[in-house]
Amino acid sequence: MRITNIFLYKVHNIPYRFRGKYAKIKKPTFKNIMDFKNDLEREEENMLILRHPYLTIEQSQGHMKEARKQNYLTQLNRLNHLKVANAWD
Repeated sequence: MRITNIFLYKVHNIPYRFRGKYAKIKKPTFKNIMDFKNDLEREEENMLILRHPYLTIEQSQGHMKEARKQNYLTQLNRLNHLKVANAWD
């Protein structure tokens, strides 16, 4: 009995230990603080990019017009590189 108490002294099998009214609150470690700081810096860089876009609104309108045109490919166009000479005879 005593040895069982000694072995199970530090075992806490309480589910949801870190939630609820009587939760144990973890203290943030240095790594957690640095990760949070890096996340904030990354988000600030992204917001800076969004605030100052590469193209203006006038430049960005119609820049995909050329790419939207579909070039219709035929079998003749696909096999044109195989045509060396027309004289087979």
